[in-house]
Formats: sequence, structure tokens, C-alpha cells
Amino acid sequence: MTFTLATWNINSVRLREGLVARLLRDEAPDVLCLQECKSPVDKIPTEQFRALGYNWMIARGQKGYNGVAILSRLPLTDAGSVDFADLGHARHVAARLENGVTVNCVYVPAGGDIPDREQNEKFGQKLDFLTQMRDSFRAEKPAKSILVGDLNIAPREDDVWNHKALLKIVSHTPVEVDQLNETREAGGWVDVTRANIPDGKLYSWWSYRAADWDAADKGRRLDHVWASADIAASGQGSRVLRDARGWEQPSDHAPVFATFDL
Repeated sequence: MTFTLATWNINSVRLREGLVARLLRDEAPDVLCLQECKSPVDKIPTEQFRALGYNWMIARGQKGYNGVAILSRLPLTDAGSVDFADLGHARHVAARLENGVTVNCVYVPAGGDIPDREQNEKFGQKLDFLTQMRDSFRAEKPAKSILVGDLNIAPREDDVWNHKALLKIVSHTPVEVDQLNETREAGGWVDVTRANIPDGKLYSWWSYRAADWDAADKGRRLDHVWASADIAASGQGSRVLRDARGWEQPSDHAPVFATFDL
């Protein structure tokens, strides 16, 4: 079975329902994973999505912040969720496709502005979230699994517009990068996006603070597609839909795509 998966931090699924529908209509991924839905599950506007053929949704929600959802036009079953770091946040949900592939949708905490857990509780929560993810992968190696989402870390030097300038900025500090790499390696995960696009600058997020974000191009690759080692070779056709960052009332993230032949 060949299927295309997309991941997108939508920054409010109700506010941007029309943008989600546009993506589903124009790009037609088989599975769309959303983060930062900012909605209880029963308030997610599924009617328009169902009209476009996305009849399945597995989600975890909260009022006003966080929230993750997996929309699909392929049958899905709920594969559970984990409250990493015991934060009480809706930041992870998993669903299983009929071919046995488990899709994990993850929204890692942003971590605040100060990269010091003693001065900034949110930064500590981010590191703890990643630590618990890492430990769970060490305890049980993922198999036939895909993990996607806003992981809120740009790990490589060419995942940010200026490596040296961002070394002390949350999302690209060495401690975060090391923690993310440890987490990925613990599960034997393969960064499918970079396996497909190994060279060159690549971003999926541009700050709202930059009015002319496209020309300034001060981006970061915060959104990721990983696959477990047993299926990673089937991942192909990775791309970032940069144009979506320029849609009317956009999210500050752009969708990231990959196709799998399994």
C-alpha cells in the first residue's frame, strides 16, 4: 500500500478550519497529523473534513491549547496516547492503519524563552518530555511505526537560518539538539525528511514577527517525519509545502509531507 502522510502545526484547528480543508482538497494526503489544535475533541470541526473523504479521526484535545489529531481517508483505529513527563497535556496520540503501521502524532513543548531549566520551568518540561520519550523507546523499540509532529527542535546546522546566531535560542541549543538526537537514536528512528533531502537549508517554521517572512527567510525546521528502522527505506518524496505559510491568516508552520510504500 502506498500512502502519503502530512504533518502540520495548525495553531488552532477551528480558527484555520478553512486552511485544513484547502490542504485536504488541494494536496489530498491520505493521513494528516495536526498539532496545536487548541480544541476539545468534540469541538474539532470534522463535518467539512468528512465531506472531503476524511472519515476517520483519532484525537486528544484540550480547551484553548495543545491538542493533537490524526485525520485519515484510510481506516484507523485508536492506538492510545502517552502523557510524557506527566504534564497533563494533550501532546501525543497514536493510530493504527489497516496495514499494521502505527502513526504517532507528537507535539513537544516549545520550552519558553530561556534555555535554562533552573530559570525556566517550561524548558525543564521540554527536556523531561524528550527524556521520557527516549526511555520509552529504549524499553520497547518501535517497529512498523511512523512518528511525526512539531518536535520544536531544529537539530541540524542547515535546519536553521543561522546556526551561530541560534545556538543560545530555544529550539537550537546544544542541550536540546543532543536530547532530540538521543531520543531518535534510542528508537532507531530514521529522519525520513533528511534521508530524502540530505543537503541544503530546509525550514518548516517562520516567525509571525517577520512581516516579510518569505524574503527574510529566517526559518527553522521544527516539524519532522521519522520512521522506525524496519520501514524507513519505504519513505520517499519528502517535501515542505512552503506556500501554505503565505496563505491568508496562516499558521506559522508549513506542512511537511512524505510518501510510504508499505
